[in-house]
Amino acid sequence: MAVNLVNTKISTQVLNFQPGGLPASFEVSVVNESNQFASFQIEIIAAGGGESLGTNWYSIKPAVSAKNPPGDSTKFEVTITNTPVAGFIGKMNLIVRIFSLELRDEDRQLLRLIVEAGVGAVPMQVELPIREFTTQPQGTIEIPVRVFNPSQLPASVSLKPIGLKPQWFINGDEKLLPVPPGNKAETSFLCQLPIAEEVPSQAYPFTIEANYLNGLPSSSREGVVNVTPSGFVDFQCTPEKQQIPASRPWLPQLKVNYTTYQLECQNHSNITQKVNIEVKEDEETKRKCFWEVQPEFVELNPGEVKNLQLLISKRRWWLGWKEKRAFKVKAIVPDNRVNINNENQYLQLIIHPILHPWLQMGLGCLLLYLLWYISWLNPNNPLFGHRDAVTFVQFNGVGDRAVSSSQDQSIIRWNIAGFTNPLINQDDGRMAKKIGKSVRIVRYKPVSNDVVAAGLENGEIQIWDVLGGAKKPKATFSLEGEKSDRVLSLEFSQDSHFLFSGHGSGVVAQWDVNSALLDDEKTMTNPINSKNFNFPVYALATVGHDKQNLVIAGRYNNLAIWNFTKDKLWKIPYNRPGSQNDYIVSMDSPEYKPHLLATADNRGQITLWDMNQCLKNSNNQCQILEKWSDGHGEKAVRSVALSRDGCYLASGGDDNRVMLWSLTQEGKRISPVGQEIRKEKQRFNSVDVKVVKNKILIISGNDDHKVRLDIRDLNKNVGCKQ
Repeated sequence: MAVNLVNTKISTQVLNFQPGGLPASFEVSVVNESNQFASFQIEIIAAGGGESLGTNWYSIKPAVSAKNPPGDSTKFEVTITNTPVAGFIGKMNLIVRIFSLELRDEDRQLLRLIVEAGVGAVPMQVELPIREFTTQPQGTIEIPVRVFNPSQLPASVSLKPIGLKPQWFINGDEKLLPVPPGNKAETSFLCQLPIAEEVPSQAYPFTIEANYLNGLPSSSREGVVNVTPSGFVDFQCTPEKQQIPASRPWLPQLKVNYTTYQLECQNHSNITQKVNIEVKEDEETKRKCFWEVQPEFVELNPGEVKNLQLLISKRRWWLGWKEKRAFKVKAIVPDNRVNINNENQYLQLIIHPILHPWLQMGLGCLLLYLLWYISWLNPNNPLFGHRDAVTFVQFNGVGDRAVSSSQDQSIIRWNIAGFTNPLINQDDGRMAKKIGKSVRIVRYKPVSNDVVAAGLENGEIQIWDVLGGAKKPKATFSLEGEKSDRVLSLEFSQDSHFLFSGHGSGVVAQWDVNSALLDDEKTMTNPINSKNFNFPVYALATVGHDKQNLVIAGRYNNLAIWNFTKDKLWKIPYNRPGSQNDYIVSMDSPEYKPHLLATADNRGQITLWDMNQCLKNSNNQCQILEKWSDGHGEKAVRSVALSRDGCYLASGGDDNRVMLWSLTQEGKRISPVGQEIRKEKQRFNSVDVKVVKNKILIISGNDDHKVRLDIRDLNKNVGCKQ
């Protein structure tokens, strides 16, 4: 027979319990009948009861007894707080199970429980069949809810989720669910999450709260909605095209070497993002720019917008055209679960030079104007050309150079090539800058053209070295005691040994040039010969085959011939009588036709002479080949010049014109109408003509202080050789 090691006694065999009323309790005494220490536990089992309440309908104190020695006893107090079977009324058996883990033995006692009708509210039992949900923003989830009514009365239960936002629920966040007594009922809540930036990625715990009329509130065990990362980061650069300077590029903004792009980052995801910016310049760009992103990075909470600044700087050139630069700007986030919209942005940058091209053109034009203004191309440039009326011009022997004199007291050499080529300075240099008096006339020495003689207003005659470039004359002539006797004309002898000067007093002096140039004493006051013709001498010319005869012309239309080798003198009747206001002001004789002479007077008449008869015999009159007064509108003809072959005659006068006349072999005009070469606003004082190759060169000087060159085609101007 087995020995019972656990002895149990219950304080009552029948127990009444009314749900909603006071709890019902009873005592259980346990005696250790073993021979060892042992601890005891109690479990109550209700006949017909389920697992819906578990052990929540009763409580036991203590839950576990201490280890008792053999023969010792332990008392347990059992309190019934709820009906073991929901909605049950009547009698039911309860089995009290007493057991010991040490003794491996148990005892069972039977207790009758009488369940009466309830007098108060019984809390609903709320269950969540699914306690964990995982979804993305804008996703839809269905939360099922199960309610058990343990009371003996039907209930209409109001269910409401606690912990989730009401606007997430599609059909509202509250539902009314009827639950029969002792039964279960189920329903569900349909939930749709908002956009990503409104629902950060995290766990959202919630419970379902149940309330019903005259009942105790209850709630379910906690559930959770896990929102996974979702969404994107929007990246935008504004503007896409920028320039340096940002505005008014036509102004020279020296200190503006940078520009700014706004980088906008907007977090449309549901997690916090850290955004970094990477900038790359087009690899084809040789001259790199410098850039900086401020700040280096930004942290964006969901739905947050922040801006960064991309500063790009580049040293600007002063000149040139605008430069174009291209940049690739990339936004980078460490979390690869989130995409970036417009991850790569392509920016353009236009860099203007400090001086805008239009301004460069303007400054270039201004610079060209300044260069022109200070160059020989500017007729008013004080560094080049004459500053006052030009009194005389003459070509050298080969026609590549010329010399001129002026009332500005200067003598200038001219490079003929510069008149046709603007890259060559026609002003070949001043032989004399400020002589002290205005220069009335200059003459090249016929042989070698290495010396120029100049006649001054104060009566001095100066000899200047063309090749030496000295700042002082090599020799100076002047009549003794006649410092104010103006030099009105000069003429070299054919061999350049002598120089003849005509003066306002009527004196014509003969000077030994070679002796003066070789002598250490460079100032001479006594000519080797002189004659006083008692009229101002305005023109001199050597004529005849031996060039031993000097023609002298001047006031009262006087013409005279002086054979200076034989010292013989005779007069030539002029074709019109002259008063004190009548002057023969210019003469010339061609080198190859020394018998031909051209004269011009202040009444506008030009006369062509054949000097053969009157040079052979002083009693014979000189033959007039032709004369005319309409060439310059009957205004004074100040200068005439013959080409060395005698085929062309140039003239200039008070009608402000330069004329060219083609002559026959005999020395007459081919056409009674001359060719107008130039017309200006002021009178011409001197002209010279030279035939070079197939061109006719005419140089002229007038009162507007200009020296001008005109060129005509020889083939289009019929002369005596054609």
